[in-house]
Amino acid sequence: MKNLTIGFIGLGLIGGSIAKGLKRANKEHYIMAFARHRETLDAALSDGAIDEALEGVNETLLRCDYIFLCTPVSYNEEYLAAIRPFLRKDAILTDVGSVKGSIHETVKQMDMEANFIGGHPMAGSEKSGYSYSTDHLVENAYYVITPTALSPRDKVEELKELALSLSALPLILDYKEHDYIVAGISHLPHLIAASLVKLVKDKDTPEQTMKLVAAGGFKDITRIASSSPIMWQQICAANREQVQSVLRDYIDALSQVHTAVADGNDKAIYDLFDVSGEYRNSIADRSSGPIKKEYALYCDILDESGAIATIATILASHQINIKNIGIIHNREFEEGVLKIEFYEEEASLQATELLTQFRYTVYRRS
Repeated sequence: MKNLTIGFIGLGLIGGSIAKGLKRANKEHYIMAFARHRETLDAALSDGAIDEALEGVNETLLRCDYIFLCTPVSYNEEYLAAIRPFLRKDAILTDVGSVKGSIHETVKQMDMEANFIGGHPMAGSEKSGYSYSTDHLVENAYYVITPTALSPRDKVEELKELALSLSALPLILDYKEHDYIVAGISHLPHLIAASLVKLVKDKDTPEQTMKLVAAGGFKDITRIASSSPIMWQQICAANREQVQSVLRDYIDALSQVHTAVADGNDKAIYDLFDVSGEYRNSIADRSSGPIKKEYALYCDILDESGAIATIATILASHQINIKNIGIIHNREFEEGVLKIEFYEEEASLQATELLTQFRYTVYRRS
């Protein structure tokens, strides 16, 4: 990959991670960025993620081979008009938004199709902001590329190479197909998680016993309900038509489940879990995606002072980083009482082997 000058408009979780990843892949890339908060730019300069902080969208962008538009979906289109005067004829503007339809239509109206290639790295976190960005966020994640009818083929191939340099998996899709797909596997799950949590909140006992015992499977499937409400409100608004379509289908599916339960149709209930389980197990594990894979183990420990500290010390002494550690009070799904989360699968596997050597009983769950 040749050395490139790359600009970023917005430097949050995704923008910051891509900038860091590009620098990791090629330290000779020259990266400049504009962000609303000066402290974000100062942090990126300090990290070495960028080489130059911009005061605004200005003529400095004329030096860029690529410009990554990484602001919230509802703002991206507003920046198009601001960027347009500073976009070289041979430069490419790309975005990272999880909805492609509206920006593609706006690009077409503004006669910018020859300079635009849509993008969506399908990775993320329930956390947001530059402080949570990493140089490996998009590793093994699909990086969807949505060219326009006029996108130069050589530039599409070059953007694929940039995605590969991030250790992502480039996938070229029509932007309309993209929006339908993410409505089903990303936007709908966020709505389901949020509505399920709200249902439990509204139907909890006066003593909040549901909240007290909520753990295990409930927390796993509703983790993404902690995502940014502003971001997801904007995403659902931007992809309203496709979200409505899959949401109607899901409501119909729930109605069928309701009928099966009401009628005591044991076969229908069994088939639901059987078919769903088989299909889920056929989905390849990846480190990132709309619902990010969790690397965790569960460990039985004695209820005594210093038990957790002992395990943490064992792992730290072998340079194994822990993302999170805590006691599980509900053991409906976990056999062990201590849950330990890791950033990478390799760390989880190393920890399992190490703790087993120290005669701890360790469990893993797919």
